Amino acid sequence: MIRIGAGLTAGGAIIVGTAAASAENQPPAQAEQDTLNARELAGRIKDIYEAESERAGGTWQAEITVLDGDDPPIPAVDADSGSVQTAASMNKLAIALGVLDKVDRGEAALDDRITLDQDIILGGSGLYFHQAAFGDELTVANILVALLLVSDNTAVRLCGLVCPPAEINQTLEAKGFTDTRVIPSEDNPDRMWLGDTTAHELNDLLHRLALGELLSETGTGAMLGILRGLSGYHDGFRRNMSSAQRSRIAMKYGADGPDRNEAGVVYTADGAPAVVYAFTTQTEGHEDDYGATHPAVEAKAAMGRQIIDALDRTELAAPPAAGIDLQDPDGQ
Repeated sequence: MIRIGAGLTAGGAIIVGTAAASAENQPPAQAEQDTLNARELAGRIKDIYEAESERAGGTWQAEITVLDGDDPPIPAVDADSGSVQTAASMNKLAIALGVLDKVDRGEAALDDRITLDQDIILGGSGLYFHQAAFGDELTVANILVALLLVSDNTAVRLCGLVCPPAEINQTLEAKGFTDTRVIPSEDNPDRMWLGDTTAHELNDLLHRLALGELLSETGTGAMLGILRGLSGYHDGFRRNMSSAQRSRIAMKYGADGPDRNEAGVVYTADGAPAVVYAFTTQTEGHEDDYGATHPAVEAKAAMGRQIIDALDRTELAAPPAAGIDLQDPDGQ
């Protein structure tokens, strides 16, 4: 059981569900073990990562940190985390950050409308391309949900109409990100390729977001609320968890060819950000497997179950900005 002070509600509107996993849902050996401190948790996470990544094979870049009160993050894993890699859909985090920063500056609004025309539709992941007719008037808020929750590719183009790629890159630079960049299209200044990132900068982005350091309270709450949604991606880190446990993880996934990337913030049962993880991985021979059977994805599922069990046996100090009220985000 974690003993940690309850945190502030990010954005004032994120209400998401109750307590830690019950003992009957945990392996008996885990439930009976002694309480860990933050550094012991970091050591346990390192062991979990090394075992599961080795079992999966492929090439991994990773950074995992433990948050413990006002102290600097405790490194648990740093495996080539500064290596610049294909971001795939991970840079939808960067796009959302650019859009919400523009909203914070008063240069756009979440209820601004954009028309979903047929000529902007892009296939692949998401939902908009499944429609049989178009012409919808979408709010910026709606587009961000599609961008982050179901990783809609058309939403990238729609966001470009609000915050062009050159402006997104300026925002990233101003916030201290040096390697995370989208690539502007040469043919249309409002369109972009998803570009590159690093495991280190993914970790840093989510860490600072969880502490309310990148956006306003409203923007922070909006973005974290979407990333925690129970209608999002569950094949990786969140797979082997109850819905209440899944709602404690704000995460994003990205896949393209050999790349299977994922990053997230794991919260305590009391709603405080406690573990930040970021993986970029490359596995040859599994390019067409975008499901739960991909070796790297299976490894992340195994890590997630073990890490949340270890976290639920850890005593941490309350961080300066503990992010969420734990009630079910999807009202279930």
